[in-house]
Amino acid sequence: MSTSNHDARLNFRLPAELKRIIEEAAAELGQTVSDFAISTLVQTAHRVIQSREVTVLSDRDREAFMAILDDKSAKPNRALKEAAKQYRREVEEE
Repeated sequence: MSTSNHDARLNFRLPAELKRIIEEAAAELGQTVSDFAISTLVQTAHRVIQSREVTVLSDRDREAFMAILDDKSAKPNRALKEAAKQYRREVEEE
């Protein structure tokens, strides 16, 4: 996990018992405490961000959503067309 560009820091204090547990886990994986802490924090951060970006539907809501997507007679309304245009503009700017 070690990188060559170390230009930021996180500093925090924790109880000695938690430090001992972290050191033991890092040693078990053959990592330094810093590498273990960084990889664990980054993994957790990714999970937190992903959970914000994912919508979990109930079976009933999923079935309703899929039925709407499968409806061949459905036509996009003005708001959906505008959203698609806006999306295309933003993607083209990147």
